[in-house]
Amino acid sequence: MTSTAPRVQPEARAARPQHLSHVVFIAAAAAMGGFLFGYDSSVINGAVEAIRGRYAVGSELLAQVIAAALIGCALGAATAGRLADRLGRIRVMQIAAVLFTASAIGSALPFTLWDLAFWRVLGGVAIGMASVIAPAYIAEVAPPAYRGRLASFQQAAIVIGIAVSQLTNWGILNLADGEQRGSLAGLEAWQWMLGVEVIPAVLYGLLTFAIPESPRHLISAGRTAEAREVLREVEGEDVDLDARVAEIDQAMRSEHTSSLRDLLGGRFGLLPVVWVGVGLSVFQQLVGINVIFYYSSSLWQSVGIDPSSSFFYSFTTSIINIVGTVIAVLLVDRVGRKPLALTGSIGMAVSLGLAAWAFSYTSGTGADITLPALQGNVALVAAHAFVLFFALSWGVVVWVLLGEMFPNRIRAAALGVAAAAQWVANWLITVTFPSLSDWNLSGAYVFYTAFALLSIPFILKWVPETKGKALEEMG
Repeated sequence: MTSTAPRVQPEARAARPQHLSHVVFIAAAAAMGGFLFGYDSSVINGAVEAIRGRYAVGSELLAQVIAAALIGCALGAATAGRLADRLGRIRVMQIAAVLFTASAIGSALPFTLWDLAFWRVLGGVAIGMASVIAPAYIAEVAPPAYRGRLASFQQAAIVIGIAVSQLTNWGILNLADGEQRGSLAGLEAWQWMLGVEVIPAVLYGLLTFAIPESPRHLISAGRTAEAREVLREVEGEDVDLDARVAEIDQAMRSEHTSSLRDLLGGRFGLLPVVWVGVGLSVFQQLVGINVIFYYSSSLWQSVGIDPSSSFFYSFTTSIINIVGTVIAVLLVDRVGRKPLALTGSIGMAVSLGLAAWAFSYTSGTGADITLPALQGNVALVAAHAFVLFFALSWGVVVWVLLGEMFPNRIRAAALGVAAAAQWVANWLITVTFPSLSDWNLSGAYVFYTAFALLSIPFILKWVPETKGKALEEMG
């Protein structure tokens, strides 16, 4: 997908106040893709143990089903850009909405474990598309003066989607008297958890009919008159529309489409800056953050906490995730990327180490597993602290750095490689956690602690500080 138009001075083309509410609506509607990204990614958290019981599967096979969505994520992210250039940004959003809807219905009404896995993959394709199209569309439609703030809608929508999914799961569990397989209107509770996603998915699809196509796509398709009208809507009547159309057209004609070949040339195959981007992506996942978002309900139940309480703790960690994200957005341009990342790494290492210590006191087997009161409280606090430190640092900073640190000539291709590395690392953590926790839960958290510690020298030695630098300065 083509990149966004060159940056211009904010005061030159700020949207007039009467247009701002319309622009905010457009960005919020597009960010519904981010909401569904977060919702669909984490809603499975409430169904893990129920799926294990329903289909009598072991940890390894269960992990494959949970991680199946990540295969779809990679496919969706890889194809969204080309589809968006060919069909338009809005059409790709509509395709994603249809896939989200179909996945929700199919996941709620599976015949076997294998078709559940298929519906998970389909939902993953939608997630991958949403992860690419929403931020790109917002950047292309937003007036330059408000682009940064409107772009933050995507990350905010993701963390809100995670929180709403956990709140929904908890509410449904309570309606089913605390039983994940309890009956509600002819279906088991976990089926409702996965199926309720139909509501935001349909809303997302309907909203796409109320927002305009990207002016960049319209210009590339020769629909200049429509592009002028969209620019008038979002940038106001005072803008020289002919000049804006000409500027966008010239920018697209002069853009260099980077390829994997442009990334070669370093001692180890890729350019050093590309390896740093890959490292950021991998470390972001190998600290185990998605264990919290995919497995936290199952995790707490595995150490003797009842299902209702475990679902509630999943919800509270998602609220902490929102708080941390807000802190990061407020601080990332004030204190810089590296200081935030270092703070997060140190905080995560301490939190994960405490969790590993607490889980080492687990005793008993099967349904009789217990954790002493002190260690149980430490584990709960440590888990919440871990999410907070991740959210206020690596959860936001990595994406900021990836968007800023690469030279213009390789940015698109380098971002693609870094994103692919992130999905692979995400899959690795997701697919291994059930077996690791069966083997030794404390040992699993020692593993995540080690990567949090290793991220500290990685930041100090190799990660650049991009605060206050223009994109053109990255070389």
